[in-house]
Amino acid sequence: MTRSAATLIGFSAVLMWALLAVLTIGTTPVPPLQLNAMCFAIGGTIGLIWILRGARFDVLREVSWRVYAFGTFGLFGYHFLYFTAFRLAPNAETGLIAYLWPLFIVLLSGLLPGERLRRWHIIGALVAFAGAALVALRGGLALQAGAVPGMALAFLCALTWAGYSVLSRRMGAVPSAAVAVFCLAAAVLSALAHLAFEPTVWPVGLSGWMCVGLLGLGPVGLAFFTWDIGMKRGDIQLLGVASYAAPLLSTLALIVTDKTAATPALLVATLLIGGGAALAARASLG
Repeated sequence: MTRSAATLIGFSAVLMWALLAVLTIGTTPVPPLQLNAMCFAIGGTIGLIWILRGARFDVLREVSWRVYAFGTFGLFGYHFLYFTAFRLAPNAETGLIAYLWPLFIVLLSGLLPGERLRRWHIIGALVAFAGAALVALRGGLALQAGAVPGMALAFLCALTWAGYSVLSRRMGAVPSAAVAVFCLAAAVLSALAHLAFEPTVWPVGLSGWMCVGLLGLGPVGLAFFTWDIGMKRGDIQLLGVASYAAPLLSTLALIVTDKTAATPALLVATLLIGGGAALAARASLG
């Protein structure tokens, strides 16, 4: 597989994550940890079916338990911090801080062997972050002292996903099939946490169940497999900057489904995010 092909496969995860907000709204009133458990279970099952079709279960026995622990806590930890942060702090500010992870990926990638972090990678990441900030803060800032713990968790959430993504590059020899085990183990942890801290509430109607199924198939399922391929074999700096398309595309999806209104700021955000990605691409090709 070529580097460019792996980058495109990795970017497909960003496209799937763009539907995360719309589908999550459709699953109301399912509690977040219960939703996590259900979606990870679907994603992990899909991974097992993929492995079974390829008769590659033998490769899973060769993976170290440390790798399984790393992947499981990476997926579970990020989502646990993410959902908890949104419970404790305003959505706009929390979303903005949580979306520091693409910038962290670009910066941390410079520490990887064989990777070269150029000035335009950093500039592109900052320009794209400005576009994401414009989307996230379209309602304005409303900082409150009581929201500080939630924002701190959002910051840890961003570091967690960036760390998971970048360290995945160091595990290039680990087959992406291992992500199925990550998902299933994260589903078990989520289920246990749900039983301990949340009431059980099932989706409402056919549409609610469909949204849960689509989440497990895409944003909280297949996306982890394609992202793993992109992080291990693709252009990690370009993927980091291009990830800022997720909050923009997510907002556009909300507009199309009449969940939010279109504003002139979205046009500016589109230009900033697209421009930032172009700068990063220029640096990668240079």
